[in-house]
Amino acid sequence: MPALGPIGLIGLKGAREFSNCVNDYLVRRRAEYLETAPEAEDSIGFLRDDYHIPVNTFRFSSGEGKAVIENTIRGHDLYLLCDVTNYTVTYNLRGFENRMSPDDHYQDLKRVILAASGKARRINVIMPYLYEGRQHRRNARESLDCANMLVELNNLGVSNFITFDAHDDRVANAAPTSGFENVPITYQVLKALFNRLPDFNISTENTMVVSPDEGAIYRTMYYASILGLPLGTFYKRRDYTVMKNGRNPIIAHEFLGDSVEGKDLLVIDDMISSGESMIELSRTLKERGAGKIFCIATFGLFTDGLDQFNQAYEDGIINNVLCTNLIYRSPELLAAPWYIDVNMAKFVALLIDAMNHNASISTLIDPTVKINKLLERHSQPGSD
Repeated sequence: MPALGPIGLIGLKGAREFSNCVNDYLVRRRAEYLETAPEAEDSIGFLRDDYHIPVNTFRFSSGEGKAVIENTIRGHDLYLLCDVTNYTVTYNLRGFENRMSPDDHYQDLKRVILAASGKARRINVIMPYLYEGRQHRRNARESLDCANMLVELNNLGVSNFITFDAHDDRVANAAPTSGFENVPITYQVLKALFNRLPDFNISTENTMVVSPDEGAIYRTMYYASILGLPLGTFYKRRDYTVMKNGRNPIIAHEFLGDSVEGKDLLVIDDMISSGESMIELSRTLKERGAGKIFCIATFGLFTDGLDQFNQAYEDGIINNVLCTNLIYRSPELLAAPWYIDVNMAKFVALLIDAMNHNASISTLIDPTVKINKLLERHSQPGSD
């Protein structure tokens, strides 16, 4: 199927590093493709050294912003990569250095879309960490910022919106006519786990999947089903007579499931925010006799720093933490002995290439076949 138009990658300030990695894989992918289908080179801009379109998103000293696209994009199939979590990006505000918040990143995204409107052939947004995705439903008088964002982007002319491991993908119902894809990371996580720990053994007798709360149960159910492992879950017992920071405080984490004694555990969630709950759960599981504990999350925010994880590692509470490179990770995190980085850049490049050809991406998004092949290879003696 011919390409819709030349690919234009726009990595917003928070996603520049990841966008560069995606570009490298995309160049490699298309060079390999030309070896078997040389006629594809006739498509304008099919193979280039750099698919990036230079964009300047700058701020005036008052804090107001502006986006300028510095090259032509007419007829291009644009892919905007946005990391709303990257707190290291700064700008000058009345003489003070101000760190960009998720709101700032989202405003820059809209500015770039507005600058491209009416010129690009198609605009696609790849936002791995779904902006305000944790507020996916309304309780009493609360804002639904994520749902409003999806409506806004749809009205701005965004054709496809790609996110990863959304807290609750039912938020897409807010804009039912838009192209919304929620992509799992299961295959890439397991591949990274086996590559880093080739002797890791998965068996019903020795391994168990644990959900840290009821909200993560569907995610962990898939892991347990595809791996053929038992599943346990925690639920949060709350004090509904008290409201603190807009939420009822958690009194205790109660565990439901088989005995974890002597078993290695995969504790899986969509994100690690402060990490306090993840470590508390791991400590509880260790007290119940658990073996090795591997914490898995798509997004490692670590908002309270790494000290408590370093201590938990030294105390033998956790063995490893696996998170993706879909969002910013600090150099300290990447250097931590307990951390395993899951590279998603190649997969995102494959998604972009398939979408650019208007090809089906369902086989890419559904990891079941690839996971079964991975497990088969891992079970063979002497396999990597």
